[in-house]
Amino acid sequence: MPRKSKPKVAVWKFASCDGCQLSLLDCEDELLAVADAVDIAYFPEASRAVSKGPYDVSLVEGSIITQHDAERIHRVRRMSKFLITIGACATAGGIQALRNFKDVKTMIPQVYATPAYIETLSKSTAIADHVFVDFELRGCPINKAQLVEVLSAYLNGRKPNTPKYSVCFECKRRGTPCVMVAHGTLCMGPVTQAGCGALCPAYLRGCYGCFGPVETPNTRALSEQWKALGATPLDIMRSFRTFNAFADAFRRESEIHEG
Repeated sequence: MPRKSKPKVAVWKFASCDGCQLSLLDCEDELLAVADAVDIAYFPEASRAVSKGPYDVSLVEGSIITQHDAERIHRVRRMSKFLITIGACATAGGIQALRNFKDVKTMIPQVYATPAYIETLSKSTAIADHVFVDFELRGCPINKAQLVEVLSAYLNGRKPNTPKYSVCFECKRRGTPCVMVAHGTLCMGPVTQAGCGALCPAYLRGCYGCFGPVETPNTRALSEQWKALGATPLDIMRSFRTFNAFADAFRRESEIHEG
């Protein structure tokens, strides 16, 4: 009886810092188990070996910032049966989406000695703004355990089990006192999707919103609470403009407090 071939997995990079790809490499023992179950056919961060598509699963890191990117992601989509975006850049445009609030043409001469060589789009956009995405894995960077869970779910034909609740639930679970209540610290936890284990509040720092907005975030109420703690409109705007600045809920709230 012929042996059934392993599912082919490809890992693609667009505009990003590579942190989410490194999270995959950091899986260590878990990665060995994954590698035994799949054929990692394309992953330049880890190997020069390349197997031609089509691919069963494509993991896509990074945002779209050039016309070449916009064309390339369509090629990736056509050769991928299942496409998963990994990290804030791929799911919301990333920190580079801060360009979206200004005219990028005015910034280029301030950064590059020869602006004529720079070809870029006016905005940094998420992968889902260009092609259909089967699943979005949030985080800056992603949680490696969640990545293994998503791959395992695919291999076993089930829905991935990733949290949809806020970071506040994680604080309660680990017994971390609320930093807003106890110390008056601005914290994005109430409107941010869980996934980090409430790492920052555990060290008496407010959540930075690395995993993006929960499904129904009450950003308005959070901003009002921050005002009661003495936050200025500039404080609020900057808090919503970090790793997921162009995620719809965070973008809309930041624009209310701009100027």
